[in-house]
Amino acid sequence: MMDRLREGVNSIAIKIILGLIILSFVFAGVSSYIGGGGNNVAAKVGNIEISRGEFEQAYQNQRNRMQAQLGDYFSDLLADPSYVASFRKSVLDQMINDALLQLHAQELGLRVSDKQVRTTLLSLPEFQVDGKFDSEIYQASLRRAGYTPESFAELIRRDLVRNQLLTAVQASDFALPSEVAEQSKLIMQTREVKTINLALADFAEKVELTDAEIEQYYKDNSERYTRPEQAKVAYIDLSANELKNSIEISDEQAKQYYQEHLDKYSSEEQRKVSHILIQGDDEAKAQAILDELNAGADFATLAEEKSEDVGSSEEGGSLGWIERGVMAPEFEEAAFALKQPGDVSALVKTNFGYHIIKLDELKDAVAKPYAEVAATIKQELRDQKAVDKFYELQSELEKVAFEYPDSLDDAAKAINAQIVTTDFISQADAPELLKTPAVMQAILSPEVKDDGLNSEVIEVAPEHVVVVRVEDTRDETVLPLTEVREQVVAQLSRVKGEQNAMALATKVVDELKAGNTQVLADNGLAFGQAETIDRSSPLANVVFAMPKPIEGKVGYAQTKSLNGDVVIVELDAVADVFNTMYNEQIAQQIVQMSAQQNLEGLISIWRQTTDIEYFAVTQ
Repeated sequence: MMDRLREGVNSIAIKIILGLIILSFVFAGVSSYIGGGGNNVAAKVGNIEISRGEFEQAYQNQRNRMQAQLGDYFSDLLADPSYVASFRKSVLDQMINDALLQLHAQELGLRVSDKQVRTTLLSLPEFQVDGKFDSEIYQASLRRAGYTPESFAELIRRDLVRNQLLTAVQASDFALPSEVAEQSKLIMQTREVKTINLALADFAEKVELTDAEIEQYYKDNSERYTRPEQAKVAYIDLSANELKNSIEISDEQAKQYYQEHLDKYSSEEQRKVSHILIQGDDEAKAQAILDELNAGADFATLAEEKSEDVGSSEEGGSLGWIERGVMAPEFEEAAFALKQPGDVSALVKTNFGYHIIKLDELKDAVAKPYAEVAATIKQELRDQKAVDKFYELQSELEKVAFEYPDSLDDAAKAINAQIVTTDFISQADAPELLKTPAVMQAILSPEVKDDGLNSEVIEVAPEHVVVVRVEDTRDETVLPLTEVREQVVAQLSRVKGEQNAMALATKVVDELKAGNTQVLADNGLAFGQAETIDRSSPLANVVFAMPKPIEGKVGYAQTKSLNGDVVIVELDAVADVFNTMYNEQIAQQIVQMSAQQNLEGLISIWRQTTDIEYFAVTQ
């Protein structure tokens, strides 16, 4: 049960943080981020304040999403301070747009009832198991995210109110049948064409170049034939992960560790409990309920009728199985003080309000058998020994590489490692290990590159370091023509071949448009078989921009294929395809586009008519 709870907690925390209900930027534990002193407001929209904590959490959430999608490319973008400032402002602008929706929903008097909030909460799939609301996941998720039942319910209420306004704005749009029909006709339209392909490779083969042309092209494009600054690098690579392969753990060692850490492989004592919550400081109300219980009233019935915890009340107050360290300290102390199933606590005061706790079931701590955890223990011991060995060797590597800076031989011998030496490399073609910014910075430093000294020990990943030295260097230089002549000839031939192909295509198209079809025979050209293309064709951009042929005539144009060949196109006919298969999707797209434009227009107007203050948080 606790494994399922942990899995649920992890997945729901991520889901909630990355996008609850409508707006992806509002899920943040505000109190966790408001600290002492200074201005804690990121922006103010009318009478609504966006706290720094909310903003920073939203920024981090969006940053994590972008990092997951774009990887290293996004990391490179974040190295630019101006991009970071722009990115942070875009996140804050989105939060301001959300606040504008909330503000104008308030002005319109939009409201959401407690029943609607409750229904929405209970229907959220993130809190369900097998289609049924799970109070364990609900309670654990709120604790993990730093929410009280009241603050989480208020979050849902605000989202529902904003959604009312969004629905009012966007649901009023519609698409006329004539709009859908015209759009469908345009999308489904096909065109019948014939083509002539002028292959650049053929034209390049026929190009004849003089020595003067080759030399001039080489001079004009010297950057293409410039070899960058290069270095021949020697390095020692030390990694804890590699050390694991040489470490063996015996059964005796694993069993000894198991006995010494038996509590680590034992389940915690667990208790299945239910509670009745009265929020706030209404002790009298809570005491009245306790009196009813002491008089013989049914706990589950009272929980359903009177508990103010919307997540557990429908389950008769059940919170499922709990263990130490997951509940509020006062709640936990009272729950684990109950002795027998059926026992009920006195009133327990926490930050949530007053609780009455009932013990439903007990589950003692149980140790897992050694055989079940042996593989895990051996891996843990292997990992730990590898890390210990790594840091021992790292210290020795640092010492020897520093004491004998003119060679890596002594350092390699001291830690029994191999020295790896590259050929001449540049930043562009260096091995991935050496492309690490810190390593490349060391290679290019004067001490290493110019003076020939060993670098310091450089961390490239957790428990992974290298020491580098430069064995030889060669400066940036333009390679002599004799060395790159073949490359120059190939590139210039292709350039001239493309020019010749395009010139021929232009001439042929102009003559055809003038009615001279003899130009085809004169140049040994002929159109291929007719084919029907739609908007997915590589030729679509040009072909669908051509005017519809007048009856009895055809149109001509030139374009390029995906591989760069020049293509002459003859447009013979345009066919309107009347297919209603996609009309519903097309209508939805038209409505969505119109609704989005309307919403953007409203937000633009609200921004102009609402007092909005930005504070210094985009730096």
